[in-house]
Amino acid sequence: MAAAPQLRIGELSRRVGVSPELLRAWERRYGLLRPERSGGGFRLYGPADEQRIRLMQEHLEHGLSAAEAARLALADERPAPVEAGPDPVASPTRARARLTAALDHFDELGAQAVLDDLLASFTLDTVLAEVVLPYLHELGDRWAVGEISVAQEHYASSLLRGRLLGLARGWGNGLGPRVVLAGAPGEQHDLGLIAFGLALRARGWRVTFLGQDTPLPEVAGVARALDPALVVVTATVPSRLAAVANDLRAVAEVAPLAIAGAGADAAIAGHVGGRLLEGDPVSAAEALGEDMDR
Repeated sequence: MAAAPQLRIGELSRRVGVSPELLRAWERRYGLLRPERSGGGFRLYGPADEQRIRLMQEHLEHGLSAAEAARLALADERPAPVEAGPDPVASPTRARARLTAALDHFDELGAQAVLDDLLASFTLDTVLAEVVLPYLHELGDRWAVGEISVAQEHYASSLLRGRLLGLARGWGNGLGPRVVLAGAPGEQHDLGLIAFGLALRARGWRVTFLGQDTPLPEVAGVARALDPALVVVTATVPSRLAAVANDLRAVAEVAPLAIAGAGADAAIAGHVGGRLLEGDPVSAAEALGEDMDR
């Protein structure tokens, strides 16, 4: 006979080392926990809940996304054992787990070593698409539910931004088409935009990077001076693009315009006379490259 649930969420949190906020998020999003109600209406958790949490933690340590880790934990599947070998980067997934651990503990040398190994072992597209971008997505999710602190989020973002910009040196040189990249007014997130620029540079583009929170009249001025093949403006929320629709139209009158990011959609793109870039930064760069080859 299965043991009756006895634990309140605070006690369960202490046992497994996961914050109550994150446990509630896993229960809400993935159905990972299945509490019963006490006579007083409190949620009570039992051994099966604890086992699923520990399984999920094992899968997360192996570099899986939270959704996939939860799916396997619910199916009671354990991670496959990892064979020891001379290569420190067995896969991008394993490397992402190492990167997460290093950044969570403010371990700059460890994080830089993981990135060094990745860049020596895989193409830049692979490093961006399978490690950096999924890590950033998970970082945002973990911050939103309180699994990591503001300091940890800022530290990780700052370290990765510095490393990506180091890879970007000279990305404005060459003979390929020029692209101007800018964050919309008020937009403070630019790591995806930097990754997009790196993926474009790998395909022969010359990149002029204006960065976050750029006034659009300034973007139009740069476009007049450089005559780029494309101007890309990004935003993480739709209101940032909707608020500057007239300025976006003015940019589109100077050079071909595209909008991208979580705040962009086809309706806004059509409204301002631009195109919508969909998908992750590497996929969007690949699609642009294919368009230019036609």
